Amino acid sequence: METTRLWLMYPAKLITRPIVYELGHKFAVTTNVRQASVTNEIGLVCLELIGERGEIKRSIAWLEELGVKVEPVEINTIEG
Repeated sequence: METTRLWLMYPAKLITRPIVYELGHKFAVTTNVRQASVTNEIGLVCLELIGERGEIKRSIAWLEELGVKVEPVEINTIEG
């Protein structure tokens, strides 16, 4: 099992879609929202994914296909 932390940037058209919920049901990953900020224009979510490497990669590819920008968390600023 691996743990990966990602920043997800949602465009306005996806803000009301329950993407994190869908992700946890579509792929064999555990999701943990570490931080989030959502407005009418953009959604910014720090999401932790726990699972097998291949399943995490598939889930990231799915997010990108939806139009979510996915970036790795570089600095662990949310621990504590």
